[in-house]
Amino acid sequence: MSWQAERARLAFLTRSREPDDPDLVEARRNLRAERLAEHVRKVVAGAPKLTPEQRDPRWDALAGFKASEDQGTGAAPEADQQRD
Repeated sequence: MSWQAERARLAFLTRSREPDDPDLVEARRNLRAERLAEHVRKVVAGAPKLTPEQRDPRWDALAGFKASEDQGTGAAPEADQQRD
């Protein structure tokens, strides 16, 4: 789904849902994820190809991020520890 479709869904849900409604919370999360994904696609599309020496450290940094539905910021584990 595009970020514009997620934004429309979020707008629809905000009319009738409480701010902590699980569907509304998920819609906000999905909108942020879609906007980030589009930004990454645009940046990658406009960037020159990386050499393996350039690519590996960047990939390692991205691979260090954790995905969690119920905790954390989605940042690398060290960032979550510093946040606490």
